[in-house]
Amino acid sequence: MRQTPPFRADHVGSLLRPPELLAARADAAAGRIDRARLREIEDAAIREAIALQREAGLQSATDGEFRRTSWHMDFIYSLGGISPAEEQIKVTFHNAEGDIEFTTAALQVHDKVRLEETIFADAFTFLRDELAGTGMTPKLTIPSPNMVHYRGGPAAIDPKVYPDIEEFWADLSAAYAEQVRRLGELGCRYLQFDDTSLAYLNDPAQRRMIAERGDDAEHLHLRYIKQLNEALAARPEGMAVTTHMCRGNFRSSWTAEGGYDFVAEALFNELNVDGFFLEYDDERSGGFEPLRFVPKGKCVVLGLVTTKRGELESKDHLKRRIEEASRYVPIEQICLSPQCGFSSTVEGNALTREEQFAKLRLIVEVAEEVWGS
Repeated sequence: MRQTPPFRADHVGSLLRPPELLAARADAAAGRIDRARLREIEDAAIREAIALQREAGLQSATDGEFRRTSWHMDFIYSLGGISPAEEQIKVTFHNAEGDIEFTTAALQVHDKVRLEETIFADAFTFLRDELAGTGMTPKLTIPSPNMVHYRGGPAAIDPKVYPDIEEFWADLSAAYAEQVRRLGELGCRYLQFDDTSLAYLNDPAQRRMIAERGDDAEHLHLRYIKQLNEALAARPEGMAVTTHMCRGNFRSSWTAEGGYDFVAEALFNELNVDGFFLEYDDERSGGFEPLRFVPKGKCVVLGLVTTKRGELESKDHLKRRIEEASRYVPIEQICLSPQCGFSSTVEGNALTREEQFAKLRLIVEVAEEVWGS
């Protein structure tokens, strides 16, 4: 098995919040318990999640994103110069039963973008310290800088603050680069940038939306790759970086569809990361043909196990899919994971915690049978 991230058996990051944690968050919001008590309950829930990840046989562990409301906005709103806007954004998600709407506050860039504090520093150091001596690698997930732009586009950036859009991009990259540097100082050796934009842009409907708001939809992915590379230009030695790209994950529903063909050649060859977590759990994700562009030295983590429902995939099915992917990229460069997180927001997907950890154990068992232990 691989000894450096991404690992042969890995997972994206978020886990279903236990009922007691959800109740504690509600109590804290209503003023029935204080922040210190909420922290105690979070700590206990994270310790249990770590134990279950270790029991599943994983080589890395996250805190399940238990201290967050969503996978991205808690981070983005912590950047200096960015705040929630009065406008509400409605995103339509799809599933087999129909459509559901996710509503959230838009963001506004009202001042120069900057890093005012090391975001998620306390969360990471707690995870780091809890994993000390276990042999497991602490993994931190943060939204990519692209998500600051993709969510609102040019309309979210105050032109009085940034009359030249290039200054916005420069400040955004600098803030992220400083965040990466500080995380390295805290001992972070496994960092993942979560990014829906580079997957969404494969969907013609999403590109039409981007063009209608005034962006260059045919080339925006190149800008986004450039921004990520600038954020990582001075990453600490020994820090493994991956990116996870999905097409939406909210209450077992999705937003975009289409294979990775539109972005693949530039993405795999130009983005300076060690691995790509790719959603491949159904026909909506397209085929494996884009993997032919993956160069030597980079890994693809195939998200073949769905987090959107509880039924357990068969080992034979997963092995056949891995074999199919190996026609386009050497099997030595392939790893296995769920297609997305189990709980990108506090609501979580429609499966039980027992089903969630059964899927993680399945991934470990298949990886051992395919690549050896």
